[in-house]
Amino acid sequence: MAKLSEKDMLKKLLKFNTPTVGNIVATYPKNPHCLGLYDNWYGRWYTSQEVKCVFPEKGRRIGYAVTLVFSLPDPKTKPFSFIDLIEALDQAKKPIVIVAQQKFPDDIADSVGLFGGQMTSLLQVSGVVGVVTDGPSRDLDEMKDLDVQYIMSGVTPGHGVFVLSEINTTVLVAGMDVNPGEVIHMDEHGATKFPADKLEKICDNIDAFNDEEDNQAKELLKAKNVDEIKKAWLKRV
Repeated sequence: MAKLSEKDMLKKLLKFNTPTVGNIVATYPKNPHCLGLYDNWYGRWYTSQEVKCVFPEKGRRIGYAVTLVFSLPDPKTKPFSFIDLIEALDQAKKPIVIVAQQKFPDDIADSVGLFGGQMTSLLQVSGVVGVVTDGPSRDLDEMKDLDVQYIMSGVTPGHGVFVLSEINTTVLVAGMDVNPGEVIHMDEHGATKFPADKLEKICDNIDAFNDEEDNQAKELLKAKNVDEIKKAWLKRV
């Protein structure tokens, strides 16, 4: 079989949901198809229920992480401008998934309508296909007509003055540590990550693992008695 191009490998992984990708990344370390890239409980490699997919109808997305941190202005630190962001997106590998940590005080963290229609338009034309962020946003009516998927904590209609304080540093978003350039797979379940140099291996392993699960499910559904149920279940690695 001919080796898939990088573009085709990304396209292939969009055929699978995020939990299935996670199965190969780290969920089942005893399975020979699982790469065991992280501790499956404490490796901080996928998002928690703190965040939700906003537009499940838009479908899955996959891309290379550009990481951002937003915060209140700090007179001791010069923030980045949105022109800096545009330039960083231009230089980044495509497609892009933005992973944005919101570092705001607890008393206002749930009131920062950070991403909106204008910012989403900017992101779309800059090659962004998805955003994962640990705070709320706004302008859902404008976002829904644009081709950017969102995972976030909720919605709120306003915000105060904020700044872009970091670009392409390590961020922690909803329990997931992300470094710039890592691959992010996202859908209605949340997001998972893995190193870009593992893309080919994950593509190589995912079919066999998925086939095993499909075959087991078929055998379970055909089982006529408890012995057949046990036999089908014990085939699980």
